[in-house]
Amino acid sequence: MPNDYSQTLPLVIGHRGASALAPENTLIAFETALADGAAGIELDVRLARDGVPVVIHDSTSRRTGLREEAVASLASSELGQIDVGSWFNRAYPQKARADYSRQFVPTLDQVFDLLSKRHIRSKIAYVEMKTDNAEDTSLELARSVVQSIKRHHLQSHVVVVSFNLRAVAHIKTVESFITTGASFEPLRHPLKIIRGQPIMTEALECGASQILLHRLVATRCLLELAAENQLRPVIWTVDDPRWVRRRASFSIYAVITNNPAEMTRAIAGDN
Repeated sequence: MPNDYSQTLPLVIGHRGASALAPENTLIAFETALADGAAGIELDVRLARDGVPVVIHDSTSRRTGLREEAVASLASSELGQIDVGSWFNRAYPQKARADYSRQFVPTLDQVFDLLSKRHIRSKIAYVEMKTDNAEDTSLELARSVVQSIKRHHLQSHVVVVSFNLRAVAHIKTVESFITTGASFEPLRHPLKIIRGQPIMTEALECGASQILLHRLVATRCLLELAAENQLRPVIWTVDDPRWVRRRASFSIYAVITNNPAEMTRAIAGDN
């Protein structure tokens, strides 16, 4: 279990870094989130053609890098040359910075190198495995993520999460000491989420100790069920501090936000 308990709950986690202020899933977005006081970062990983886990949300870099090829069809070295920052400057000219155009698809190892720096080693990383139901590669991705975590000695600072609960379960078979979280998408599991108990059961059966819920379905009932089942609730994506204030009496472990600076200030001001 991540051991950063010194910060006020809920912990503030930067969604794809500080993605409201910098290009998502880039080293500079992660650095910004941590510098802005976030307790940790959330990022997405996929397997490159050479089996290296790389940090990117979509199955292609079309949206952020203007490339049509699938991530899985390119080597990590090729992905590491794709500019995934310039789009942000074009989309948000008021936030544009010259160094954003020098951001490329990082490997998971590069992000862990950042987290391994002494002054930020207490931070947490939520690593979301993106499998797109590709069962043939999901277990390989899980193994590769565990290898990277162990290589950097970050077992107590990483939470591995996914909507693919089979991949989540596999993490525990490879390294039982790594904390895992089960993610549930409202549109994929509407009845299970409404009833509550089925998703709690599925989360526990895959070995997760945290449950990740979208803010729109994080009801009092679900949060109470999570507490009853000893599952720590993590809520995504929360950008309005008023949402947190209205749920101040709930036992929420962490909120994932696009603007960790604003959320950190709001939570600190309420305590």
